[in-house]
Amino acid sequence: MRPTVGLLHQGFLKRSSYYDSDYRQSAALIRARRPYLLKNTITGIAIAGFAIGVFAMTLRLVGQDKFEDVIVPSGDSQQQRSV
Repeated sequence: MRPTVGLLHQGFLKRSSYYDSDYRQSAALIRARRPYLLKNTITGIAIAGFAIGVFAMTLRLVGQDKFEDVIVPSGDSQQQRSV
């Protein structure tokens, strides 16, 4: 059951030369994407590495904080508010 095939014959979907009749990548599309595969992979790894580095550094810096300037209310005052 392929509902998009009916739409294709009606002219709603545009045919692309880069995809075959089953909407799989054709050899031409694979050849066209090949020069960019390595560059895109390296760029993706660099962006992911940067994001993970920022996250790890943030956790490390927050973990070193002693939070001495934060005033913690006593447990009695919290119980009185809820009553």
